[in-house]
Amino acid sequence: MPESSSRKKAAYVPPPAKSSGPKTNPPWFLPVMLTLMLVGLAWIVVTYLTQSDYPIPGIDQWNLAIGFVLILGGFGMTTRWH
Repeated sequence: MPESSSRKKAAYVPPPAKSSGPKTNPPWFLPVMLTLMLVGLAWIVVTYLTQSDYPIPGIDQWNLAIGFVLILGGFGMTTRWH
């Protein structure tokens, strides 16, 4: 009975090592991230203290949404921070 030919696998060649150093953020990243979170917090505090009249008069409870969006933007940036 004939023998089946054996399959020869190529030698493992590891992928080339990346020569770039550790990733860093631009210098503006951390101040913008912290500012978004703090401004969002201040926006919500002002909204509660003025019973939804300020920071933007006339939009009532949407002031809370604006504050939360600012905070979420800051927290979203934390996922990209190195």
